[in-house]
Amino acid sequence: MTDTIQVDIVSAEGEIFSGPARMVFVPASQGEIGILPRHAPLLTMLKPGEVRVQPPEGGEQPFYVGGGALEVQPHRVTVLADTALRARDIDEAAAQAAKQRAEETLRSKSDKIDQAKALAELERAVALLKVVERLRKIRG
Repeated sequence: MTDTIQVDIVSAEGEIFSGPARMVFVPASQGEIGILPRHAPLLTMLKPGEVRVQPPEGGEQPFYVGGGALEVQPHRVTVLADTALRARDIDEAAAQAAKQRAEETLRSKSDKIDQAKALAELERAVALLKVVERLRKIRG
């Protein structure tokens, strides 16, 4: 049997994934982190992006998270996401529309609060679209 780590991805909407993995990649606030079984304990914030779970049977399962927190213990990874989606459930058209809205807001002469909200929305939309594009390449 391969050495595995338990992975739980949850959001306010509920549990998105729970199962064993050989390795997990997460978009931490300071860059991507790869997590193997028996990883040192860690707590960090997540930025919008892709979580990739490599199950014991091979392959990779992609998920989108809109930010949140990560807790790593030697035999468990817990992703507490603000929002989370399976890559196959991403609405590409809605993500593209959100990106365009954010870009329009940034081009306008709106106040700093609107600009900050637009930047955050743009970051989420770009991360969603990157997950969609990567999934396209995997499916070939």
